[in-house]
Amino acid sequence: MTLQVRILTPDQQFWDAPVDEIILPTNSGQMGVLTNHAPLMTALEVGVMLVRIQKEWKSIALMAGFAFIKNNQVTILVNEAESAETIDADQAKDAYEQAQTKWEQAAGAKQKVEANIALKRARARYQVAKASA
Repeated sequence: MTLQVRILTPDQQFWDAPVDEIILPTNSGQMGVLTNHAPLMTALEVGVMLVRIQKEWKSIALMAGFAFIKNNQVTILVNEAESAETIDADQAKDAYEQAQTKWEQAAGAKQKVEANIALKRARARYQVAKASA
């Protein structure tokens, strides 16, 4: 038995496939989901979702949203999603390093918050690109 995972962004259906297991980046940490999971709705943090199809793992960057789990169906609503195929690894690394520098140099609460969000997005993209290399 598998989980049917569907990832929806505001402008497209990004993913729709059966998987054996997923690991979601929730606001309270990573959460694993297997078949017959209890019904659940959870907020998602900017981060990397791991998907296992048979023995192979795939990484997908999620840019915050929600996940709904019920009857072996997982519906993920996010602002944006990216897979390794659409991310240039060198650009992702450069963007991550720049985001780290901006976060370290941020002064004031507003700048820190904005820099932290940019850093999380850049880190997620870089982790996905790095995992596929």
